[in-house]
Amino acid sequence: MNELNRRQVLLAGGASAVVLIAAPLTAATNTKSPPEPAPDRVNPAGRFSGKVVLITGATSGIGEGTAYAFAKEGAKVFFCGRRENLGKQVQDRIKSYGGEATYRRADVRKEGDVKNLVTACVAAYGRVDIAFNNAGIVNPKIARLHQQPTEDFLDTFQTNALGVFLSLKYEIPEMIKQGGGIIVNTASVSGHKGFTEIGPYSVSKHATLGLTKVAALEYAKDNIRICSISPGGVDTPMLRAVREQRGITFEEGSKAIPIGRTNTVEEMARTVMFLASDDATAFHGSVVDVTSGFLD
Repeated sequence: MNELNRRQVLLAGGASAVVLIAAPLTAATNTKSPPEPAPDRVNPAGRFSGKVVLITGATSGIGEGTAYAFAKEGAKVFFCGRRENLGKQVQDRIKSYGGEATYRRADVRKEGDVKNLVTACVAAYGRVDIAFNNAGIVNPKIARLHQQPTEDFLDTFQTNALGVFLSLKYEIPEMIKQGGGIIVNTASVSGHKGFTEIGPYSVSKHATLGLTKVAALEYAKDNIRICSISPGGVDTPMLRAVREQRGITFEEGSKAIPIGRTNTVEEMARTVMFLASDDATAFHGSVVDVTSGFLD
């Protein structure tokens, strides 16, 4: 890749979404700004009042924003992440505005951690109505396949794909016992297209889509509805760090997105909540494109 093309590459990532686009950074007019996040208070008549929501990777980014959104709508949120200090901060913030949340440290690459996470959620709240399998990482080395360290490939795949598999493995039996449930997995635009220099990430997200489709077919008759979202660029600390690392300002990166701006965490949270609601009963095995035009 020559220096001009390298400059034109946009790396846009949320908690688990990366996009590489070798497209000109042309000027774009921002579309209508998204709605502001709901105030930090619980709606006692919220649409998820009394529901139990399990979220992986909720200590930052899309997972964190979704935890807040569900809690504000009355859900009991049980969530994990590897960074205990951030987990406690998210838990404390939800409780500060009257929400119900419990943080538990867990590494989704480890089967015992995932099994114990689901068991602890059921012990604390009695069931798992909704699961958002969101934990994910970006492979640290931007390089062609033959230059990718094997350990980085395995770490990325184990977090993003094995982590979803293990989550499904232990969430689904609980949902079968209780008569049903809803699961949303975080995939990526990189699960639909091949992008150069992020092979491990792209492979892992293709696997996430495969897991979603297989699980949706296998458990439809158990009243378990399973979908996934495919984000493009989302305004998270990871995205801002990656753009800075590549010498691209946040504003330049936003201009390369078809809608002329970077999506917000709150927009992703609203999509997950829609899929988890009674308004989305026809969505089963669905892969919901939230890439702002990248897949058009």
